[in-house]
Amino acid sequence: MKQTIRIQLSAMMFLEFFIWGGWFVTLGTFLTNNLKATESEGATVFSTQSFGAIIAPFIIGLIADRYINAERILGILHIVGAFLMYQMYNADNVSVFYPYVLVYMILFMPTIALVNSVSFNQLNDPEKEFANIRVWGTIGWVVAGLLISFLFHWDSEQNTSNGFLKNTFLMSGIASLFLGLFSFTLPKTPPKKAPGEKIRLREILGLDALKLLKDRNFALFFIASILICIPLAFYYKNAHPFLSNIGVTYPTGKMTIGQISEVLFMLLLPIFFARFGFKKTILIGMAAWVIRYLLFAFGNAGDLSFMLIIGIALHGVCYDFFFVSGYIYTNSKAGEKYKSAAQGLITLATYGVGMLIGFEIAGMITDSYKISDKEFDYKMIWLIPSIIAAVVFLLFSFFFKDEKKQI
Repeated sequence: MKQTIRIQLSAMMFLEFFIWGGWFVTLGTFLTNNLKATESEGATVFSTQSFGAIIAPFIIGLIADRYINAERILGILHIVGAFLMYQMYNADNVSVFYPYVLVYMILFMPTIALVNSVSFNQLNDPEKEFANIRVWGTIGWVVAGLLISFLFHWDSEQNTSNGFLKNTFLMSGIASLFLGLFSFTLPKTPPKKAPGEKIRLREILGLDALKLLKDRNFALFFIASILICIPLAFYYKNAHPFLSNIGVTYPTGKMTIGQISEVLFMLLLPIFFARFGFKKTILIGMAAWVIRYLLFAFGNAGDLSFMLIIGIALHGVCYDFFFVSGYIYTNSKAGEKYKSAAQGLITLATYGVGMLIGFEIAGMITDSYKISDKEFDYKMIWLIPSIIAAVVFLLFSFFFKDEKKQI
């Protein structure tokens, strides 16, 4: 029975991130080629992820934690998501597409917390066992990208021009429907709190953790977390269109190198923590953002294509050494009473506020350096987030005081 549950949880995690990776990576290219969206319109579409992250705590706090089993609401959200995906597949302009993607992201972002909740509820030792379940999510994201590039070839130059990237929504929609139905077979995860229990807005939004900002170091980390999301937004919005426009073959498949490196560097993270401590580890993550965008700025699809591959492969350092380190640091600073609230606050700050600002800036900068429909001054488009990341690196390096306490 235990092994059966592990297989169920692994399949759930695989499908969850297969769905997301199956359409989000190629979204920027789809918007430009299929819907003829401007860069500002593209930024507005990408911002739906941030709105989803901001609204997600309400759905979890008001519904999943009090009234409906986590696996049931997970099923409902993904079935509705499948319908929305089909509508996105049929959309022929941004004005039609936007309402569907907005509602979809508002419903999808809570499912990330829900799959974690279902997993944690079934594991005897989550700290040791969860990584073995979560890694299947990364594998799902990778498989989606490989299918798009190497099996279906939807992201080839010819098929992209012919609008085949719309099929990514059909693929993800089918997977969403399957996960929705499959969710009702998952182990029961009942609400944590009684329906009549008093609802506290501060608790739902993680605002109880605001008192941690009195700690100078945590306040600096909090600000840095928001600022580093600005260059992160450039990657999410521009990486795939950039690779496609300059003629890189199999761009979606090659971008999965980033997720593969994420798994590898996750294994190295504890070693860096033990040897260098939190400050140096997180500075390595910030420096990786600077280097990655410099590689993008000066690389090309020809003799310097290796620079682009290295830049993609740095995703593991960029994400794990900053964000995962940050989650661990936040956990250590919060204490038992405010652990959940603190993680909620950081998520709200990064994927909510930080990414919202980041997508807006990324759209403005990309629009400013647009030469023609598929021609951009990519050197400047990547140098600007590199400079932003460098400034965050310097500020954090100078003002964050290293703590002797081991995390």
